[in-house]
Amino acid sequence: MDNQAYLFMMFVINGILIGFLFDVFRVLRKSFKTKDIITYIEDISFWILAGGLTLYFIFYYNNGEIRFYIFLGIILGILIYILTISKYIIKFSVTIINFIKNIINKVIQIIFYPLKIIINFLRKLLFRPISFICINIRKNLTKNTSYLLNFVKKDNKISKNEQ
Repeated sequence: MDNQAYLFMMFVINGILIGFLFDVFRVLRKSFKTKDIITYIEDISFWILAGGLTLYFIFYYNNGEIRFYIFLGIILGILIYILTISKYIIKFSVTIINFIKNIINKVIQIIFYPLKIIINFLRKLLFRPISFICINIRKNLTKNTSYLLNFVKKDNKISKNEQ
């Protein structure tokens, strides 16, 4: 009888571990935007890990024998975990991950700041003269085009008057 109570508690612990594993994947989904294919891969990974963990517990603690109380213990462990500490673990984990993401973003901004300054300098050094030249060419083309149009209009008036 003591052995069955011990085994039941081990499978309750197995259920708690599966609940925690489930929360790990939930935290990843809340913290990072992923494509559908990545979500499918995460789901398959969860089920493989949960199944492997359960099989390990069954073979290690119960010599591969499957009993009804094993599933009852796993379900009870998952429920205990989800109803007690799951929301706190998720909230804490998402907060920590977002904090780390913000730190990484700040470090990247600091690292790339000199590069940004160099790019802005090169833009001013190279593109402003090119832009100046293009603007002047456009102005001259516009002026010459309007001159040509006026000349053609005058020429048309003169040729109509001669007829």
